[in-house]
Amino acid sequence: FAATLGEGPIVTTRDGRATGVMLAEAIHAGLTAIGRDTIDADVCATPTTGVLVRRYHAAGGIQISASHNPAEYNGMKLFGPQGYVISAAEGAAVIDAYRTQSPAWVGHAAVGTLDACADPLERHLELVLGLVDVARIRARRFRVLLDANHGAGGELGTSLLEALGCEFEVLGEEADGQFAHTPEPTTENLVSVLPAVSRMGADIGFCQDPDADRLAVIDADGRYLGEEYTLAMCVDHRLRQEAGPIVTNCSTSRMSEDLAQKYDVPFFRSAVGEANVVALMQRE
Repeated sequence: FAATLGEGPIVTTRDGRATGVMLAEAIHAGLTAIGRDTIDADVCATPTTGVLVRRYHAAGGIQISASHNPAEYNGMKLFGPQGYVISAAEGAAVIDAYRTQSPAWVGHAAVGTLDACADPLERHLELVLGLVDVARIRARRFRVLLDANHGAGGELGTSLLEALGCEFEVLGEEADGQFAHTPEPTTENLVSVLPAVSRMGADIGFCQDPDADRLAVIDADGRYLGEEYTLAMCVDHRLRQEAGPIVTNCSTSRMSEDLAQKYDVPFFRSAVGEANVVALMQRE
């Protein structure tokens, strides 16, 4: 992967799984041994990785995560210099090089450096707060239950809720990968969380997957709304702000397409996979 990138450091992050530190150390060792400088941001949500790549003008990034899969899995999500996951074609080239090429190890004088990121969450928090009406939300004093489930979203989620003046409780804030329930935020996996929302008297519950790029919503009555409705609510909100083309993948529910018709904007479907969605967004 590093051989496909231009000059600059490579940002690494992880989602809190027990094997994350082990993989991070191996990745830093491999990258510095081929002469690349790395920036270790430790535990971060996958979207934060893209923010950090842009913040540091990095050559790319690696998020160590198995997303919503069980605890025994782990892997890598590869980011290009623009701050989003590399395309399917670029990924295929990386896999082919992995199978056919040998690393270009460097001599002692050319070994790369490892730097720690001092505050990996600050910039992402600033960007989110810049998108919402902070004063209006703070005036409402929402009561919120956040289920981070011992993944990467607890710390940034806590900082965001504090900045928005919410009264909140966090389940599984510590990012140690010791998931309290099966990590994919589906209704059957959240049976222990659903009653906690109404028991707390919360206005809303937010449930993240381990690398915090999925979100399911629970309403004040403890009813599961799920990821598809989360997406539809965001699409509706965004189109009320500004009309424009919408891209979803082919496994997304028809609600987004219905909303595109309601607001009379173009609608496009991509193949499944973040890289495919991003590529179609750029094209359209």
